[in-house]
Amino acid sequence: MRLASIGLILLLAGTMVPPATVADEPAASTPAGRYKRRREHDPHGIGKFYFDREIARVMGHQGIAWLERPEREQEERLTLLVDSLGLEPGMVVADIGAGSGVISAMIADRIGADGTVLAVDIQQEMLDALADRCRASGITNITPVLGTVKSPKLDDESVDLAIMVDVYHEFNFPYEMLLAISKSLKPGGRVAFVEYRKEDPQVPILDVHKMSEAQVKLEVDQPEFGLAWKETIDRLPRQHVVVFEKKPAE
Repeated sequence: MRLASIGLILLLAGTMVPPATVADEPAASTPAGRYKRRREHDPHGIGKFYFDREIARVMGHQGIAWLERPEREQEERLTLLVDSLGLEPGMVVADIGAGSGVISAMIADRIGADGTVLAVDIQQEMLDALADRCRASGITNITPVLGTVKSPKLDDESVDLAIMVDVYHEFNFPYEMLLAISKSLKPGGRVAFVEYRKEDPQVPILDVHKMSEAQVKLEVDQPEFGLAWKETIDRLPRQHVVVFEKKPAE
């Protein structure tokens, strides 16, 4: 394995924030039976399972340097990712789990001054770093949003596209978050899950931070979300982009 890949894995292992440092609502508030706790689990997960998938620990703001590493474009082809999203001027795009704003800034450039990026994160330190990026680059069409572990705090039917880049698998409450995200989508709006491919053992990332296409579809296929699979984009070297569309109201 290349040294860069080893460093990536070690960095991920060292920058996870225990759930208690970012959560604002206890697990006891979840409906009975939706989540399961297991004593034996991956040390990089939180021991909480959803559809038999262990939820990963959240990357803390200490990992900003990894998010902004120069080799990320080559490793993940972020430009190709953004090219694949069907962005248009004037769109409202929610970048959920925006971190320090690397991808938010790329999207903001594509959708133009009449568009808006709602950059959502649950860590104020990430949003502070994003604000610094915007000031330094003169970006004016990104709005930071401090979400919670259960809600991105977005208005209903306000978003054309919600994107989550290597984030969904870390959601402490994936059901509640996806329900809120689906409500925020306009009719016909899309939500894109960008996840490291679990199907590929060669992808150099911790296993708990990968998701298969089948697992994403399994978790999204719940009627209350009102989402239908639209396409899976497999153009990226390490990740797939699984896209769903909000169904029209019946």
